[in-house]
Amino acid sequence: MLNLSQADPSPEPIALGDRAVEDLRFIRRTMEGGAAFTAVPGWGGVGMGLTALAAAALASSQPTSDRWLLVWLLEAFLAVAIGAVAIHRKARRAGLPILSGAGRKFVLSYLPPALAGVVLTVAIWEAGVDSLLPGVWLLLYGTSVVTAGTFSVKIVPVTGICFMVLGVFALLAMPAGRDLSMVTGFGGLHILFGTIIARRHGG
Repeated sequence: MLNLSQADPSPEPIALGDRAVEDLRFIRRTMEGGAAFTAVPGWGGVGMGLTALAAAALASSQPTSDRWLLVWLLEAFLAVAIGAVAIHRKARRAGLPILSGAGRKFVLSYLPPALAGVVLTVAIWEAGVDSLLPGVWLLLYGTSVVTAGTFSVKIVPVTGICFMVLGVFALLAMPAGRDLSMVTGFGGLHILFGTIIARRHGG
C-alpha cells in the first residue's frame, strides 16, 4: 500500500507575479529584436542636405583638388554630427533604444560599407583618380543606407537605392561632373527623402 507521506513532494508552484514578469521580459526582448528602427531622422536628413548644398558651392570654387577634398571631408564630419544628434533626439522622444534591438542592428549594418568608403577614399586619392570619388561615395553611402534600412521603415532602403543608382551613373556616365553628382545626391536626395521621412514618420 502506497504511503502518501513517503511520496515525492510536488515542486513548489511558480509565483504568478514572477511568471508574469518573466513573460513580459520575453515579449519585450522579442519586440526589440523584431521591431523596425523608426528613429531615422527626417529633418536631420534635410539639415545634412542643406549643408551639402553649401559645401558643393564652396568646393566648386576651390583652386586645387586638395582643397576640394578638404571641403567635402569637413562636410562629411558635419553631416555625421547632424545625423547622430538627430537620431539621438528622435529616439529619445520615441523611447527607442539605439544600442540594442533594431537600433543596434541598424548601426552595425550601416558601418561596414561606410568604413569601406574610407579605405577606398585613401586608395583612390593616392592613385590620383579623384574624379572617381563622388561616384564611390554615393555608391557606398547608398549601400550603407540600404543595409541599415533593412531594419527600418521601407522608405529608408528606397533612399539608399537612389543614392546607389546615382553613384553608378556618376562613375560610368559623368566622372568629370563631380560637383553636380555631389549636389544632386548629398544635397538633393537628402532634402527630398528627409522631408518625406519627417512627414510620414514623425520628424
